[in-house]
Amino acid sequence: MIDDAIQVQTGGKLYIAGEYAVLTPKQSAIIKNIPIYMTAHIKPASQISIWSDMFNYRAGLAADANYSLIQETIAVWAAFLGKNAAELRPFSLDISGKMERDGLKFGIGSSGSVTVLTLKALALFYGLQLSADTLFKLASYTLIKRGDNGSMGDLACIAYDDLICFTAFDRSRVRSWIEQEDLQTVLEKDWGYAVEVIKPSLSCHFLVGWTKQPSISRDMINLVKSAINPRFLSQTQAAVLRLKSGLETGQKAVIKEEIEKVSDLLVSLSPAIYNDKLQDLKAASQGLDAVAKSSGSGGGDCGIALSFDEKASQTLIERWQAKGIELLYQEKL
Repeated sequence: MIDDAIQVQTGGKLYIAGEYAVLTPKQSAIIKNIPIYMTAHIKPASQISIWSDMFNYRAGLAADANYSLIQETIAVWAAFLGKNAAELRPFSLDISGKMERDGLKFGIGSSGSVTVLTLKALALFYGLQLSADTLFKLASYTLIKRGDNGSMGDLACIAYDDLICFTAFDRSRVRSWIEQEDLQTVLEKDWGYAVEVIKPSLSCHFLVGWTKQPSISRDMINLVKSAINPRFLSQTQAAVLRLKSGLETGQKAVIKEEIEKVSDLLVSLSPAIYNDKLQDLKAASQGLDAVAKSSGSGGGDCGIALSFDEKASQTLIERWQAKGIELLYQEKL
């Protein structure tokens, strides 16, 4: 890589609580940043070219299915500058850091990470410092315009790169704005979301177990969302807010109780969320000073655990390994 290239990184994310409910406006979710990084290098060039280690060939701005997400992000960035993409000062953008292993994805938000990463790289290349909030809005605008059916909470977590409580906005309303008004007008509107950084005051281990069974989030959402009802929403919201308070005030019993509660609510929503491996991942915390659950859309990918002593953490990891679940990441909160 040429030394004069600007380098930026973005990480991934995993839901601790509130997934599925947060697809509904005004519902909240607690989402944890995962420092497994994608990296972008950007430098001046004679023409715009993009490369990703996902595909191992270069593309320009001509339509390309593999590079469409990056191309559309570039187009949104150009609109942000009041230009079209062809008028941008040309650059070479290289993205590396597959969030996968042996062709199996981790499920920690690669499309969201690519979108935020591309925007961060372009901002620095064009000499602009974007706030986490502007990054989030631009990335959300890009994905909503593409027809993404997610809550955009992943983008908030990746843009803020922290443990957050995200309260969802009405995506159909924002989509209608995007269809009718220019980018700057849409960005200046109050979308009606909230992003609050959570600072836990209780020492515990946060562990991520990877099932190595890829889940397609879009398909899972389409499968499950018809089962979402007012009772699920109200009970999940209450549990999420109690969990947030428990984390901030260091109440271990509350944290464990509310994570169990949101996990049970997911099971009641659809048995497809907890496939066999995720059932094993959760069951491994039984009898330990720990609590575990699925994360995100479920049906595979990762689950998370909070463990409150070293021995419990080690036992949990060993139990996961015995079931073919790999410890993908851990940190002390």
